[in-house]
Amino acid sequence: MAITQSAGRILPGRKPKELNYNPKRPVWKERPSPLYQTIKTLVLVLFSASIIVPILLVVSTSLADKEQLAKAGGFVLWPERPTLEAYETIFNGPMVLNSLGVSAVVTIVGTILALFVTITMAYATSRPVLFGRPVVLAVLFTLLFAPGLIPSFLMIKELGLLDSLWSLILPGIFGAFNFVVMRSFFMNIPQELIESARIDGASDWTILWRIVMPLSKAVIAVVGLFYAVGFWNSFFNALLYINDHSKWPIQLLLRNFVVQGSGAADGLGISSVPPGQSIQMAVVVVALVPILMVYPFLQKHFTKGVLTGAVKG
Repeated sequence: MAITQSAGRILPGRKPKELNYNPKRPVWKERPSPLYQTIKTLVLVLFSASIIVPILLVVSTSLADKEQLAKAGGFVLWPERPTLEAYETIFNGPMVLNSLGVSAVVTIVGTILALFVTITMAYATSRPVLFGRPVVLAVLFTLLFAPGLIPSFLMIKELGLLDSLWSLILPGIFGAFNFVVMRSFFMNIPQELIESARIDGASDWTILWRIVMPLSKAVIAVVGLFYAVGFWNSFFNALLYINDHSKWPIQLLLRNFVVQGSGAADGLGISSVPPGQSIQMAVVVVALVPILMVYPFLQKHFTKGVLTGAVKG
């Protein structure tokens, strides 16, 4: 009796192999070869070392004593006799603590204002309104053509913001890239949710506060981190607009230490100080630690916020 094949059935006597059945798993489920695993491990180790070693050099140099620094001629990879003399020196003077306070105020106030401006503008332009497209085009235009240095300085001067902390906050409260990311995220929120809220009588502020923002915690956390890092690391605006040393942020003070070396320690009000290299690295550590402490609290939102805000559909 002849063996026949019906659609969708495998008759007895016919092997699965003869029906183009491929038992092999997909490529992405296959175990990588040992050579590939080795190469990937080496690449990851090199990248990790390129990040960890400089940080270790900075921390170790800040903890090294005078003898070891003189023997090493600069940076120290591992302190033999760790000492906190450099940190005691910079915190005994008023400059570092005052600069940390200025940076904290600028970062907190600037991040809150920047998030408010970015969220409201992104939500307004993500809705099907007539003025949305021109505003988006104007924002994208700023990505291609940044304002010049002299016009920016003249504008800050005419507004009377020289030697004011607002000169460190207002120029950075809106970022075009952050706006594009947040607007893309808002456009992915189902329109049915907003329409149902409007039927129930909710206003635009209510919809934004009670529906859109709770659904957008990931992208808000990511954009907030971008703004906070930008405000904390900014020193150029302070270099241009701030002449009063008591209003210097920590990054400008750090630049002063790096450029002037041990001469910058004279402003600490201490006659006997550790080597300039140790002081510089201690200020670097102090400037890095506060912003690094924020990242673990936002890490779970970081990947999700970036991917969801950058991909539409």
